[in-house]
Amino acid sequence: MKFMKLGSKPDIFTAREDSTFVASELSSDITFDVDGHKFHLHKFPLLAKWGRLNKLIAAAVESRSGEVYILDFPGGVSCFEMCAKYCYGITITLSPHNVCGVRCGAEFLQMTEATEKSNLIYKLEVFLNSSILRGWKDSIICLRSSKAHLPWSEDLKIINRCIESISSKVCVDPAEVNWSFSYPRPHTSSLNHQVLPGIERSSSTSWSSRRMLAPAPKDWWLEDISDLDIDLYRRVILAIKAKGAPPELVAQSIRVYSLKCLPDMLQEFPTGNNSLITCGKSSCKFTDIATRDEHVLETIVTLLPSERGTSTCSFLLRLLRASTVLDTTQSIKTELARRVGLQLDEVSLQDLIIPSESYSSDYTVCDVDLMISFVEHYMTQFRLDLQTNQTAHLTDMYGDISSGGHHLMTAATHASQLQVAKLVDQYLAEKAGDANMSLAKFIQLAESLPDFARPVHDGLYRAIDIYLKEHPMLTKSERKKICSVMDCKKLSMDACMHAAQNDRLPLRVVVQVLFFERVRTAVSGGLILGDLPGSIQQLEYGDEIRLPGANNGHHMEPAAGMENWETVHEDFTALKGDLASIKMRIAEAEKERSIMQHDATSRHMRAKGVLSTFKPDKLFNRLFSSRGFSSSESSRTSISPEVTAEQRMAIKQQLRHSIA
Repeated sequence: MKFMKLGSKPDIFTAREDSTFVASELSSDITFDVDGHKFHLHKFPLLAKWGRLNKLIAAAVESRSGEVYILDFPGGVSCFEMCAKYCYGITITLSPHNVCGVRCGAEFLQMTEATEKSNLIYKLEVFLNSSILRGWKDSIICLRSSKAHLPWSEDLKIINRCIESISSKVCVDPAEVNWSFSYPRPHTSSLNHQVLPGIERSSSTSWSSRRMLAPAPKDWWLEDISDLDIDLYRRVILAIKAKGAPPELVAQSIRVYSLKCLPDMLQEFPTGNNSLITCGKSSCKFTDIATRDEHVLETIVTLLPSERGTSTCSFLLRLLRASTVLDTTQSIKTELARRVGLQLDEVSLQDLIIPSESYSSDYTVCDVDLMISFVEHYMTQFRLDLQTNQTAHLTDMYGDISSGGHHLMTAATHASQLQVAKLVDQYLAEKAGDANMSLAKFIQLAESLPDFARPVHDGLYRAIDIYLKEHPMLTKSERKKICSVMDCKKLSMDACMHAAQNDRLPLRVVVQVLFFERVRTAVSGGLILGDLPGSIQQLEYGDEIRLPGANNGHHMEPAAGMENWETVHEDFTALKGDLASIKMRIAEAEKERSIMQHDATSRHMRAKGVLSTFKPDKLFNRLFSSRGFSSSESSRTSISPEVTAEQRMAIKQQLRHSIA
């Protein structure tokens, strides 16, 4: 930290309660009342340096007051005292903490070159430009102290000069950083330990002791600027962005600042702890702290980099949860929801627990509409990415560019869809137990993803089963409606076995599950669909099962309805029996097939043993000897020039017949 001393005389100012006197043989001839504090001074040393003194005295004479009243003096009483001591030649010490206030006070008193050469303003400007603005921490300290001296510090461009100095140093190559900085300050939140790609973190050891051994890390500046006021921080970040700082570093700086300014709002709420959500909302509302936090949060959201993936989805969701608790503007919530939707495949289920804005006994604890908006934003971006990939693919087909990138993007997009579908099913299962979860929102969220995103519907079936269990008052049509979002053909064997014994499912759904399980079992066992009973085959073509009570809209007698119900139950039991018999037949077929495979393997091994004992030389010698010549003779005959073509053909035929 840089200092500058002006003057050489000892301090002769003495303070008594709300008054300050000068220890001198001459009595005071002028009194200044600065914000309630009185200074008993002398006109002569002040006239040589204060260009505004005559105007102040004239104003006091007009008001017929023996004192000069100054309200809202820039820098306050302490800065006025330093300006007065400078006139008396008393030693004053300037530092980054007070130089801005003294500069504003000197401007108010017009201590310029026109009054005296090398006056206080000149010396303060030299100190600012040559020392304060050249240092990293000095610039930050001066900028932080300038907030108390508005609007003077703004008019004198002290704030702008400090911001320019800070942003220029941030964009310097880390290898050229040769000044001291704070790195890092530990945080209690777990978010501090999450590091974005391209950002280096080191231990909490003081960096100054290791600075000569290695270059500074890329994020060396994050901790120091996080001590600024939110308005000043916003201006610094905008200046850093304008100079081309990496968006990942900007996002990391915003996260560090958020954790320091909003530690309570960004805490992690345990799953299912509804009391913590409601208490946090009630305790933060209608207070000055909530107003300040709301302003901080809204400013932070506007500063987030526009590039996708620069901020982690977990951090964005915590900001969204805090915006719900603080009841920020709708535009802030919409922007955060859009950003979360673009990265929905990175979200964990625990992060999606966001309290509802209208939480009461008539509303869900968590905001389901917000989750629906996440999926909508995700699908919008998914379609745009898909169109971009298709365009790139066409360019690859008709151009010279390799199409490998297109296939990678397509595979990544499909994997993202599968991850989001899995997340939605988990969310539905988590919130299906909420008694206030409406059927329409459940279905809307379940149908918000395309069919190919769910190759297996086990997760969706689990959510539907929980919803039916927690909402036993659903009507028959409502149960059919919620089960219609599930495809029975995409259930696994375990899910089918569970669904076949689930009394909460409509009877038609259970029959469909049994049918598709039987078809799958039959196909795997080599059977054909024609072998299935006709009562089940009709389900493949979408035929309705006539249930009692319908009868095409005609009224039925109670006795007839009971008989029909008994018939349905009998048919249902028969279906289960048919399925069990099919399974037995499949098991027997599998057993026979395994026996046949074992026999085939044994025959193959025996054939292999025969071939291993086969001796071709002995066989040919025996054949040739039976024909009246040896193999050596045959070889000589085959290469002898006296043998004609007809003789060779006859020999080949004899060999062929003998081998056969």
